[in-house]
Amino acid sequence: MTSPERLEATVRGRVQGVGFRYFVLREAMDLSVSGWVANGPDGSLRCVAEGPRPQLEALLHLIEAGPPSARIDRVDASWGPATGGFASFEIRSAGHSGD
Repeated sequence: MTSPERLEATVRGRVQGVGFRYFVLREAMDLSVSGWVANGPDGSLRCVAEGPRPQLEALLHLIEAGPPSARIDRVDASWGPATGGFASFEIRSAGHSGD
């Protein structure tokens, strides 16, 4: 079994006010990954998720597609080792500064 990994993704486009955070929450819970999603103060959406790489890749693919009412201009993603600091997946308040 491989070590859990961490995905950090920032999504730009029409991603606020379209149910994107709830979309990511549902998908992350279905994939059994932990972490959080929040709106950024600059109009972006930020997601930090930890879990097995295949589930995180599936989540990233879903984020790149987004919910039907969103418009995705760009997704910046980075990978690293998991911190193990999350017990579940949650929506955090707008402009959340991180872990």
